[in-house]
Amino acid sequence: MGQTIRIPSKDGSFNAYLAVPASGRGPGIVMCQEIFGVNGTMRTLADRYAQEGYVVLVPDLFWRIEPGVELDYSPEGWKRAFEFFQKYDQNKGVEDIAATVAALRQRPELDDVANVGVIGYCLGGKMAYLAACRCDVACSVGYYGVGIEQALDEADNIKGRLVLHLAGEDEYCPPEARAQIAAKLATLPKAEAFSYPGVDHAFARPNGNHYDKAADETAYARTLAALKSEIGPR
Repeated sequence: MGQTIRIPSKDGSFNAYLAVPASGRGPGIVMCQEIFGVNGTMRTLADRYAQEGYVVLVPDLFWRIEPGVELDYSPEGWKRAFEFFQKYDQNKGVEDIAATVAALRQRPELDDVANVGVIGYCLGGKMAYLAACRCDVACSVGYYGVGIEQALDEADNIKGRLVLHLAGEDEYCPPEARAQIAAKLATLPKAEAFSYPGVDHAFARPNGNHYDKAADETAYARTLAALKSEIGPR
């Protein structure tokens, strides 16, 4: 279903995985990776949304450190993933997301160039939040983002819809952080934070150790509802 394309940026270019629905057309989504790179999990998730009718682009957000990072979830994979996370420049990453949004808008498969969505997981959940704050996107959805509470001063810049899915047992987003996020989002007209009690970080990762079917299905339904209301398909 998918293919790899190149995305031009201000200071180079990078790969992105492109998944297109069977119809060949649809609304556009930029999907932001976990700390493990654009691996099989991210491609599976992109294909899943393509099956729902979306044109999905998954940019290689680690390309400035090392292009083509694709890690598994072994102890060595975790070690390397955290090394990439520590080196990652999130401000440059937002620029790369903006470049991916611009490239997506130029794709012939796109039905609506004006309204584009962003979805992110883990690190990508934080990046989806920052994209909502800084980029021209109609809808952003973040799954168990790490460090969002440190950037709540940007939340008033959000113009589109924002949905955050927070794991109730997430050690990377403790209760105080979740409370701060929920309190801030409650002041915004088009923002929602959903908490999922008893589930851990990465509860929506297919076949992951912390995968929770009930929480994933609930979050997925909420994500699709938000996307459909803002970007379609209608």
